[in-house]
Amino acid sequence: MKKQIFRSICIAATAVFVASFLLIMGVLYGYFSSVQMKELETETFIAASAVESTGEEYIRSISDGDFRITWIAADGSILFDNKKDSSVMENHLEREEIKEALKDGFGQSSRYSTTLTERQLYCARKLSDGSVLRLSSAHLSWWALIVSMLQPILIVIGIAVILSVFLAYRLSKRIVKPLNEIDLEKPDVEKAYEELTPLLNRLSYQKNQLRLQKNELKRKKKEFDTATENMREGIILLGENGNVLSINQSASEILKISRYCIGKDLLLFNNSFEIQELLRNAASGEHAERIIPVDQKEYQFNASPITTDGKVSGIALIIFDITEKEKAETARREFTANVSHELKTPLQNISGSAELLASGMVKAEDVPSFASNIYTESKRMIALIEDIIKLSRLDENTSAYEFEQTDLFELAKLTHRNLISLAESKGITYTLTGESAVIRGIPSLLSEIMYNLCDNALKYNQSGGSVTIGVENLPDKAILSVEDTGIGIPPEEQERIFERFYRVDKSRSKEVGGTGLGLSIVKHAALIHGADIEVTSKIGCGTKFTIVFPREKEE
Repeated sequence: MKKQIFRSICIAATAVFVASFLLIMGVLYGYFSSVQMKELETETFIAASAVESTGEEYIRSISDGDFRITWIAADGSILFDNKKDSSVMENHLEREEIKEALKDGFGQSSRYSTTLTERQLYCARKLSDGSVLRLSSAHLSWWALIVSMLQPILIVIGIAVILSVFLAYRLSKRIVKPLNEIDLEKPDVEKAYEELTPLLNRLSYQKNQLRLQKNELKRKKKEFDTATENMREGIILLGENGNVLSINQSASEILKISRYCIGKDLLLFNNSFEIQELLRNAASGEHAERIIPVDQKEYQFNASPITTDGKVSGIALIIFDITEKEKAETARREFTANVSHELKTPLQNISGSAELLASGMVKAEDVPSFASNIYTESKRMIALIEDIIKLSRLDENTSAYEFEQTDLFELAKLTHRNLISLAESKGITYTLTGESAVIRGIPSLLSEIMYNLCDNALKYNQSGGSVTIGVENLPDKAILSVEDTGIGIPPEEQERIFERFYRVDKSRSKEVGGTGLGLSIVKHAALIHGADIEVTSKIGCGTKFTIVFPREKEE
């Protein structure tokens, strides 16, 4: 702006100077022309008086002077001319100054001379004998006037240019100074130009609007950051060029990307081919999904284009951890396959025995054996179905159970009474120890835990062995333990014993009639009560299950 003002002032000063120069030169030209004409009039009067007194001798004596002298007869013929041969000159009777002199005694004019081929000033005076004496001189031109005044003109131009530049610089600086001193944070209208008042008011209004919008954006950003930071899903917002606009903590941890990647291209920090292809599809305006393994986990990447006025202006990349979902789906498929397999065996036995009985191919003495086999397999299938139903209830509808104050020791007594006959039949010492321990729990599920642990301890024990069920009451927790002297569990299989249908000794499980779901029920029931399960076992020496019920979680 300062340069523009400086340039405008210089142009205006130059225009004023040129106009003034032309005006002055015009006035000077007119002045010098009038002075020259006056001088010519005076010379003409003197010359005419001298010719009246002395005649032609005077004219010839000054024939080499600065003036052109022409003596014209009354009929217009040329009697004498000091610059040209009078005999070849045309008649001057029709010349304007001659006509005026013959009529009024004096005449003057200014015109281009064809004889001298230049512009001339003419003054003519009538003599007493009727002839006319005319003097003329070259008319001063513009260029002649300028050349004659060239030095002062150049001096004036130099002074004018220096003065114009200096004043333009000072004035532009002075004009711009109030503008530069305006505080846009707090516009002060009084210190600025009055003409800027609407602009400053507008700036103040827009500043207030921007402040409100900034506060609103900060509030929304804070809400967005608060929401996304507490999400388990990873969220990344990308701009049109693939630069990261926002990334939450979960996405940063999943992709091992620093939070300082904001404003930079995502592919600089993660050059996975799958992610590149996903973003490329989203950039073309299509929603894209892909499951990508990261650090032994399964993640689903969803890339959705963000469009503005029909054009893709960004991409929203959302990352879901589907590891547990995939595991659950795998477990469901395995469970379905296992259920089919486990039910198929007793059904085939029942179907085969029934078919033989129906066809009459069984001897009469063998009928009780076949009937007993059908009954045994039926009981096994019913037990399996009941355990499956229990697991399904634990998986899908835990809210149907009601918590109440329950004494673990009283439930242990009931379990001990129910299984004492089985222990005696196997020659196993079955002992109950401990004290009353009241917790807030679900009696039916707690009974399932005790029954399944004690039942397994008896079934997988050795003749002459022992099983001990104990209850311990502590201020911050209650502890239930079941210890046996059975076959034991190999260390590499201790983590898998709670899987559905998993059996350590498959052949013995068939013999004792186990379904393979007992410990899965125990695990689910313990999780519902917030309890932790510990397993210690040694092959050939026995196994001990310890379940700890923390009282804090109960409340």
